[in-house]
Amino acid sequence: MALRSGLVAVIEHVVTEEDTAIAVGSGDVPVLATPRLLALVEAATVRAVEGELGEGHTSVGTRVQLEHRRASGIGTRVTIRAELVDVHDGTLRFEVLAEDEHGELVGHGQITRVVVERERFLARLRARA
Repeated sequence: MALRSGLVAVIEHVVTEEDTAIAVGSGDVPVLATPRLLALVEAATVRAVEGELGEGHTSVGTRVQLEHRRASGIGTRVTIRAELVDVHDGTLRFEVLAEDEHGELVGHGQITRVVVERERFLARLRARA
C-alpha cells in the first residue's frame, strides 16, 4: 500500500424525503439530516481511496468531526468533497466539505479512517460474537 495525500473524491447528491431529519429520526423538519450528511461525507472518503488500498484491504472509520452549518431542503443539490490530507502508519485523515448549489457551505470537518486487512478484521469480529 503506497497511499499518498491529495487523493480526492466528489459526490453530488440531491436531497430527497428519505434524507430528511424527519425520515431518519434526528429531528422534525424536512431538511438534510446530519446523520445523512455524515453518511455522504464518509462515502466520499471511501471513494477517494477506492482501488488504492491493495488486495484484501479496506478502511474503517474511527473518528469524525463534522460541523453541519446550513439547512438544505428537499430538492437541494449538495456537492460533497473529501480529500486525503495525511497518511501515517495506515491511518488516513480526510478533510471533508459539503456545499449547496449556490456555493454556500453546508458542512465541513475531518474524518479519520484506518486501513485493515478485511478478513482479519472480520475474523476478530466473529471471534467476539
